Amino acid sequence: MLALQIFLLVLGFALLVKGADWFVDGSAGIAEKCKIPALVIGLTIVAFGTSAPELCVSVTSAIQKSTDISIGNVVGSNICNILLILGVAALFHSLPVQKNSLVLDLPVLLLSSALLIGLGVWGNALNWWDGIIFLAVFVAYMTVLVHGALKEQKKAKTLEKSVPPEKEKGKAKKKGKIGLWLDKMKQRLWFLIVLALVGLGMVVGGGTLLVDAAKYIANYFGVSERIIGLTVVAIGTSLPELVTSVVAAIKGETDIAVGNVIGSNIFNILLVAGAASLFCPLAFTTAGAASNFIDALVAFGAAVLLYLFALVKGHKIGRIAGAAMLACFIGYYVYLFLV
Repeated sequence: MLALQIFLLVLGFALLVKGADWFVDGSAGIAEKCKIPALVIGLTIVAFGTSAPELCVSVTSAIQKSTDISIGNVVGSNICNILLILGVAALFHSLPVQKNSLVLDLPVLLLSSALLIGLGVWGNALNWWDGIIFLAVFVAYMTVLVHGALKEQKKAKTLEKSVPPEKEKGKAKKKGKIGLWLDKMKQRLWFLIVLALVGLGMVVGGGTLLVDAAKYIANYFGVSERIIGLTVVAIGTSLPELVTSVVAAIKGETDIAVGNVIGSNIFNILLVAGAASLFCPLAFTTAGAASNFIDALVAFGAAVLLYLFALVKGHKIGRIAGAAMLACFIGYYVYLFLV
């Protein structure tokens, strides 16, 4: 039975990742057909897609009253994203921090992390009204983000008109028969709708499988759902970001690596925790060593550490910073299993 649950856990992760990928492709294609600017699609639909696994797992956990998995997934993913993912990626290549991340994204992440702690401690839970506050801040942040991006895009287009276009270099990447068939089918609206719906179904189904399997495994080994949420579930839902960031770092394509992680963490708190708390109050314990408060403080500390490293001359996360992040991540996991 345990082997079956482990298989279902892995299957759930696979469905979540591939389902989110198909959902993003379908939704982005539909938005493009509706003449929505590509920039807006990237900032909303694509960004939402990267947080779809966390969103589905946390909402499913909240509906099933497994709130420790729900909040543990959010906090644990944020810790993994900064200390593990950026830590590992920085060992391969320095990660530049964009100006927008310094003046907007990082301050919003710090505010969101502080809100999570403040509202959680205030009522010993994240209730539906806390969720509304999170979602309101999320809408405000996305509005500022999209407005600023469109403004920058308009400036860029004005500059392009005064500069002669360069000839395209290199040859297009060759695709197999399946790739060519997919490209052809993605031109059809009905196929995009089906792709988005199937992807959404895979995300929901995968999330349900994952939560049920994680609960069984936690009970089998006598481990708390909080630990499972902070480790197995959090790392599993962060795997796409981990693989993407490390591969990008190895290839030297690091321009948006830090920004993507920061954006994902903001989505996790404001959208994921906000939406999950609408279905069921997310218990926020403050007593004892094994409390959500300690975990949320670690997530906040990780965000502060990232900001401090980003403020260093050159605004790059280098190997020393990466090693320090990984050391903090290992120390936190040792603490989790020893306390």
